[in-house]
Amino acid sequence: MSFSDRLQRAWYQGHPALRLLAPLELLYRRVVEAKRRRFLEGASEAYRAPVPVIVVGNITVGGTGKTPLILWLIEHCRARGLRVGVVSRGYGASPPSLPWRVRPEQSAQQSGDEPLLIVQRTGVPLMIDPDRPRAVRRLLESEPLDLILCDDGLQHYRLARDLELVLIDSVRGLGNGRCLPAGPLREPAARLDTVDAVLLNGAHADSADGYAFALQPSALVELRSGERWPLDHFPPGQQLHAVAGIGNPQRFFATLEALHWRPIPHAFADHAAYAPEQLNFSPELPLVMTEKDAVKCRAFAPSGWSYLQVQASPSATFVAWFDGQLARLLPDHS
Repeated sequence: MSFSDRLQRAWYQGHPALRLLAPLELLYRRVVEAKRRRFLEGASEAYRAPVPVIVVGNITVGGTGKTPLILWLIEHCRARGLRVGVVSRGYGASPPSLPWRVRPEQSAQQSGDEPLLIVQRTGVPLMIDPDRPRAVRRLLESEPLDLILCDDGLQHYRLARDLELVLIDSVRGLGNGRCLPAGPLREPAARLDTVDAVLLNGAHADSADGYAFALQPSALVELRSGERWPLDHFPPGQQLHAVAGIGNPQRFFATLEALHWRPIPHAFADHAAYAPEQLNFSPELPLVMTEKDAVKCRAFAPSGWSYLQVQASPSATFVAWFDGQLARLLPDHS
């Protein structure tokens, strides 16, 4: 188990040694709170785009289902006649220049795994740049758009926003409720009181804490051919190798178990770069990975490897609320 894995386990399951990190946590909190205070007071100049900006982010470290929600938002807004663009930091990307327009034929090494996944799935105009205001400007110069979705960036206060949507894993919650490095929080928990909507990934019903949000498996997709297989492609009880290089790999393994398969888990670091020999497992069994991993493995995948495609399913109450926000932000399109 890596140091990162042990630290995350301590955040969510508890460990007395975390008390030693209290001074660093206090320093971290002061920095992030001062940063937000400057934004709210207008002392830190933020770029305001000429179109509405919706930030999709989280206050915890690790996966919460942010990319599937972005995909849902793209399709939902398009179905209402809106021209949507996306900006992203492009974590792990090494583009020749910045800002960088992500194209479906590019590599994950160049464009980042999550941005490439989004573009390959939807064809949406997407620009990566750690400087998100610069990414928004370049995107608007290249495309006529009605709306910008900011993939992550909740704490990137140089970009003004019209809506903040935050995802939380309903099982793991906020862990020990402490900020980095003593806990998983990027900002104090009170920050949730200021966002526009909280979505609870894995919750079965809306609650006072947020809207219910689920990830529903839709198909297996063969990496080499793109052929879609139904979810009964493997019989119940099928043993298979399960590969997940995401923020919360256990959720992926649990999903495969819920489909009545018997996964042999192979957890990798979030955004891991793969070499073929890393995925040469014994015994020889079917291999299933996440879609985020698939964009990095398609070039060397043998026939028969597949990924599990999932679709976001927010509650009907959230959908109605979000449509009301779109009507408010874009009255000419309602």
